[in-house]
Amino acid sequence: MFSFFKRLIGSKADDASQDAPAADEQASAAHAPDAAGHAAAAASRPAPAPAHDAEPAASPAAPVPAAPAPAAVPAAPAVEVVPPPAPEPAAKKSWIARLRSGLSKTSTSLTNVFVNTRIDDELYEELEAALLMSDAGIDATEYLLGALREKVRAERLSDPLQVKAALRALLVDLLAPLEKSLMLGRAQPLVMMIAGVNGAGKTTSIGKLAKHLQRFDQSVLLAAGDTFRAAAREQLAIWGERNNVTVVQQESGDPAAVIFDAVGAARARKIDVVMADTAGRLPTQLHLMEELRKVKRVIGKAQSDAPHEVLLVIDANTGQNALAQVKAFDDALGLTGLIVTKLDGTAKGGILAAIARQRPIPVYFIGVGEKVEDLQPFNAEEFADALLG
Repeated sequence: MFSFFKRLIGSKADDASQDAPAADEQASAAHAPDAAGHAAAAASRPAPAPAHDAEPAASPAAPVPAAPAPAAVPAAPAVEVVPPPAPEPAAKKSWIARLRSGLSKTSTSLTNVFVNTRIDDELYEELEAALLMSDAGIDATEYLLGALREKVRAERLSDPLQVKAALRALLVDLLAPLEKSLMLGRAQPLVMMIAGVNGAGKTTSIGKLAKHLQRFDQSVLLAAGDTFRAAAREQLAIWGERNNVTVVQQESGDPAAVIFDAVGAARARKIDVVMADTAGRLPTQLHLMEELRKVKRVIGKAQSDAPHEVLLVIDANTGQNALAQVKAFDDALGLTGLIVTKLDGTAKGGILAAIARQRPIPVYFIGVGEKVEDLQPFNAEEFADALLG
């Protein structure tokens, strides 16, 4: 379909020396066993059979591998390489169709504004109502309408369909800063910390993303940092077994210590990527948000430059609440990327315009279904087309 990730060519980063834990994290890091030894003990045991509602395994079309690097790579500067896409046409059509279907309510509402009408104040009022109903929010709606009026006047547009095309161009420009590839190979291991509220789809997204990473010849280790919910550990273990990936977990205890152990195990085994799951929490639960900050600090003790990615998983069905979550988690953790899930449901889609306007954090992936291939990189033009119909 298109590139999932960007990847750095060059020698992999040398293992960063492990800093001594700070006093306030001593309890979390000190009782963690030796990383290499713990990995064998903590590696997930064969997972129980998936529950009846567990997602079926699926294998997305693998991208055509990038051309091999030259034998001698110059020391500087590093070069980014995008592996060429190789999606099956039928799979791409199916995915785009599901995205359009998920956003059909919004696209129908916006399309109807431009049918059998004139370019007047009534058109702009109807368009304003449609954008607000799409969860675009007041800020993004006012911005788009103001820019559209200026464009219509400057270009002397007289056909409603021309106005719709102008709106599409403005929407693509607004969403474009969110379109960014996840870059691999800049550290070993590359540590990703994944956060979000309960039910957003964190654990499932981690499982799907692990499969995608394997398609790019990345070895993966999962850290079951949600020590509060047994079902989360079981679900992650199922994904680990399905993808033949090691899962570091404990039945109870400090989530920071579990993730500390996982990073140490990955360093000892020369694993490429560590994905750390965390327990779901609301931004208003201040003590739990402080726990997340602690987890991030402890990851930095396990590897000095980690975490390299701090990702927030948000449910697109939550509308403006999703924007509030982005702001709160970004303020607490300093987010580097988003994964937007459940766009195949009742989601209206305009929330991405609101995020782009108020907190333009890259959207690495969007999800439109239960299968592995339903998690795809965000593309501003495709999303705008699906939103406007």
